[in-house]
Amino acid sequence: MVSTFLNGGTFRNLLLSVSLLFTALGTNAQNGKINGTVSPVALPDTTNSFLTPIATQNAGTNALSLRQCIDYALVHQPALNNALINVDVARATNAINLSGWLPQANASGNFLHYIQLPHNNTLINTGGSTTTGTGGSTSTGTGSSSTDPTGSTGSSTGINARGQNVRNSFVPGLTVSQAIFSPALLYTAKSASTFVKQAQQITDSTKIFLVTSISKSYYNVLLNLEQINILKEDTARLGTSLRDAYHQYKGGIVDETDYEEATITLNNSIAQLKQANENVIPQYASLKQLMGYPPEEQFNVSFDTTEMAGNIHIDTLQQLQYEKRIEYQQILTDKYLQSQLVKYYKSSFLPALSAFYNYNLAYQNDKFSGLFNNSFPNSLVGLSISVPIFTGFARLHNLHRAKLQEQMLNWNQTDLRSQIYTEYTSALASYKSNYYNLHLLQKNVNMAKRVYFVVTLQYRQGIVPYLNVINAESNLISSEINYLNALFQVLSTKIDLEKAMGNVSY
Repeated sequence: MVSTFLNGGTFRNLLLSVSLLFTALGTNAQNGKINGTVSPVALPDTTNSFLTPIATQNAGTNALSLRQCIDYALVHQPALNNALINVDVARATNAINLSGWLPQANASGNFLHYIQLPHNNTLINTGGSTTTGTGGSTSTGTGSSSTDPTGSTGSSTGINARGQNVRNSFVPGLTVSQAIFSPALLYTAKSASTFVKQAQQITDSTKIFLVTSISKSYYNVLLNLEQINILKEDTARLGTSLRDAYHQYKGGIVDETDYEEATITLNNSIAQLKQANENVIPQYASLKQLMGYPPEEQFNVSFDTTEMAGNIHIDTLQQLQYEKRIEYQQILTDKYLQSQLVKYYKSSFLPALSAFYNYNLAYQNDKFSGLFNNSFPNSLVGLSISVPIFTGFARLHNLHRAKLQEQMLNWNQTDLRSQIYTEYTSALASYKSNYYNLHLLQKNVNMAKRVYFVVTLQYRQGIVPYLNVINAESNLISSEINYLNALFQVLSTKIDLEKAMGNVSY
């Protein structure tokens, strides 16, 4: 009977049940020790997420792509809006300067009351005009106002048409002038459209700066978020390795140092994850500032890794064209304006010609109460010419200074060409080296994953020490982070190369 019991399946089932019972009790005891005493650190969330800590707290926030961030900045960025306003300011300034070509009308009036009448020293000729003997000014026989050659109304002589002194006079007048030729107005007319073009080029330069800066800032945020994702996965793997090391230590397979090394490695990974989570906050703030986004509002970044990997390519055989750079266009505009300034100073030796018309209405009476009883109108029309004869050599010095400034712009253009070429060659070399490095690092990531998988299996079987697992884990996370850095470096240097070639679109 005993033999039957020992040889039968009942005995084997009993042994199996007892073994399972002790295994369960041992596992519970070990887990309790890990959770309660040895491993007090709670493992972080290992789910894949590209949300920052701020975005995680605001699940209803918007998710913006790079194109959406740029479009938002083109509408709300303060510096760009100031540049757009400067274009309108340039147009308004041109309208003010060109208004000199339109007729200019001015009204004036002089009221005089003589406390002591002037000496009457007049001669009335047969033609009816009265000439004073004191000032040499001329007035008609129906009034007593005088005008200078430019058309400004003079004061009353205090003498009426009959040659009598009067104490009160009021002479309102209207002066209308029309510029016929003026070197200053001619310079303004030729340069008006160029000043608007100059303001528009400043706006284009601001847009290019925003596109490149926002793109780089956007990629920095994505890089940090991807590193957070990698560190989360690494922390999860290290948590699993810590439990494996502890179980093997309790099972007598390895010594206590494996478990302690696993704990150190896990703590280091948690510290890196915490630092990455904190670093993403100021990176978001920098991106918001460039976009003109309200600081108190939050948004997430969204992207397609496949599309991003496809956007790293650029034709490196394109020839550099200096004329496509906005800085080169700006210096050409400055040179044109400077040449117009040189022409203006040359033409400043020419006279200015204008036509004028004056109408004066003189009221005179010895009594103030009857001042407006009678009026004595007069009018005239004429041409005014102003010939600059000697201005203390100011015109010659202005012309000399303008020519020197024109030479400086020529040298600045030469230096700018050299700067553009240096920037282009540096960006091209960086792009090529980062592009080549990216492909090598991608291979390293694949090999590091394979090595880590094999070493982990070997450690669980007791073939290799835990140090090999640590090295494999370190190589894997380094390979993944280096690959990410290389990817975003390629994207960043591609932006620099497009900027150097003048191919930035907005």
